[in-house]
Amino acid sequence: MPYAASNLLLDLDGTLVDSQPGILSSCRAALRVLGHETDPEMDISSIIGPPIEEVMRYLLSSFEDDRVTEAVEAYRADYGTRGLLLSELYPGIREAIVKLHSQRVSLFLATSKRKTFAERILENHGLSDLFQGIYGSVPGAGLDHKPELLAHILQDTGLPAKDCLMVGGRKYDIAGAHANRMRAIGVLWGYGSRDELELAGADLLVDAPAELTSLAGSDVALSRR
Repeated sequence: MPYAASNLLLDLDGTLVDSQPGILSSCRAALRVLGHETDPEMDISSIIGPPIEEVMRYLLSSFEDDRVTEAVEAYRADYGTRGLLLSELYPGIREAIVKLHSQRVSLFLATSKRKTFAERILENHGLSDLFQGIYGSVPGAGLDHKPELLAHILQDTGLPAKDCLMVGGRKYDIAGAHANRMRAIGVLWGYGSRDELELAGADLLVDAPAELTSLAGSDVALSRR
């Protein structure tokens, strides 16, 4: 189905950057603050994507601890000073972003991560100036989940949903896009599996960042695969 792709909304964690080392480190730090020791083999890749409140609630459940608010505060204190610096761009992402920008595609960051953290990560990698807008969660704004965040971006920018594509690696990105009548592209190099993205109804799956540059232009045929 032909589809205009003049605006790309890009997720951050698992799409542009491998943020797992920093998120894992800060989750461990938060749990230590609450008096819990973690398994050295702890793997959180499957739970990266939703808001950090949900991640901490899941991790605390194994300790029968319900202090989610305290854990999130401890997490953000550590992540804001140390954890976010551990995020690394996926191979090929810088080149893809630079090329898309040169092709006059408007790029917007759309992440459930705190906006201030997202801004610092992009700035740390020298990509901030290539984005038309950086959107993330803001205290008290109700933008922690993708449906609300994407609705806010459309309202704030005045962009019609039909002229936007959401690019992300988890089911939350796909569901958020479809809730706003927006097409959604699933990336296969992040934390979500092919099965997860297909079950969520991704309109297109891409295997490598370089494939994103083919989305530039007046019309693109999107088909599930």
